[in-house]
Amino acid sequence: MRFISPTKGVMDWDKLVDDLLAHVAEEPELSYKVIIGTDSQVREETCFVTAVVVHRVGKGARYYYSRKVYDDIRNLKQRMFMEAATSLEVASKLAQDLAKRGHTELNVEIHLDIGKNGETKELIRDIVGMITGSGFDAKIKPYSCGASTVADKYTK
Repeated sequence: MRFISPTKGVMDWDKLVDDLLAHVAEEPELSYKVIIGTDSQVREETCFVTAVVVHRVGKGARYYYSRKVYDDIRNLKQRMFMEAATSLEVASKLAQDLAKRGHTELNVEIHLDIGKNGETKELIRDIVGMITGSGFDAKIKPYSCGASTVADKYTK
């Protein structure tokens, strides 16, 4: 999977992990949140964007994103589950890589582009259950900026 950093350009997965850890190492005394979020937008095809965000709590954030296009995923329920599954896959890989490098203090949370208002409210229990059952914290709107703000910005 190839990611883009708005400040550092295109990078592969290992470079992303290196850069994320270097960012944390600059100010290790601060508190950090590592956030994964995916959003999608349907046009002629469906564009999925996954964001990896390292948030220095109270001091801003750095993020990376990856874009993938599908021709055959248009149904809302299918898209929401695909967004969650994509975030879960990336979060699992990141948590494993962070643990391999001795950084188990960095908890990874998943931000979902679903909320109590709108068409996605019926999906909350199933999708949040899928995420929490896999060992990750799940955030929904309005607390899911990783999906509804960062990833959303690059689906347009």
